[in-house]
Amino acid sequence: MEKIGFIGMGNMAKALASGFIKSGKMKGENVFAYAPHQDKLKENAEAIGFVPMPSVQELVSAVDTMIMACKPYQIDSVLQSLVNAYDREGNGAKVTPDTPSLLDGKALLSIAAGWDFEAYQERLGSKVRIQFIMPNTPAMVGSGVMLFEDKNSLKPDERNEVKGLFMALGMVADMASNLMGIGGAITGCGPAFVDMMIEAYADAAVKYGIPRPVAYPLISQTIMGTAKLQLITGLHPGILKDQVTSPAGTTIRGVAKLEECGFRNACISSIDAIMDFKKKG
Repeated sequence: MEKIGFIGMGNMAKALASGFIKSGKMKGENVFAYAPHQDKLKENAEAIGFVPMPSVQELVSAVDTMIMACKPYQIDSVLQSLVNAYDREGNGAKVTPDTPSLLDGKALLSIAAGWDFEAYQERLGSKVRIQFIMPNTPAMVGSGVMLFEDKNSLKPDERNEVKGLFMALGMVADMASNLMGIGGAITGCGPAFVDMMIEAYADAAVKYGIPRPVAYPLISQTIMGTAKLQLITGLHPGILKDQVTSPAGTTIRGVAKLEECGFRNACISSIDAIMDFKKKG
């Protein structure tokens, strides 16, 4: 993996490109990107240090590994454009596993929701090496979770190299294909639920006199520190909870009220709602 190219340059792509370059895992001169809004692309290129490209065809021709980072609904048209670029005679070739494309022989990493290994293989066959990766927004500050679908067609050494690259933005975890949906619900939607908890406890702090600008960092640091303590010690969350829950103390009263209000059930039900929606979709 000598040169990598981003197809699309939204917030997640910017986070990835920035992390790759700042970590030293990729030189800016070897990171390329294409996005339709060229002025904004060039601004981001100057700020982050990657090379902007004028077209998706030129981008793909310049690199050996692509990251599909555009909107999911745009991907079919992107794939068709790469077939069209190869179909110089204008025969109207469609995207099929047998149709030549500029992607042939290259590696394609996709961070687009819903576009897993099977979805790409149906369109591209074995001509392109594919890996579906599901990052989450904390990757923007180097503390993300990157789920790597087990089913892939990267070469073993290539996959290890890609995983090492993504480790610059947080934790990398392998996930079975049939668990990518629930994994994405937990890690992808989870930040919104944690944000709601931060906001709610900040409201409680304000209610009792702590200024809001002080409340947010106090709560965020408490959550971050508690999560880090669990990660480093590997202790069951229940054990860590018990360590701050003294008999007849203040914490147990708060715990009891959370249980009375159905805290655990609300957490589980939020994931049930997501999975039910995915099934219907």
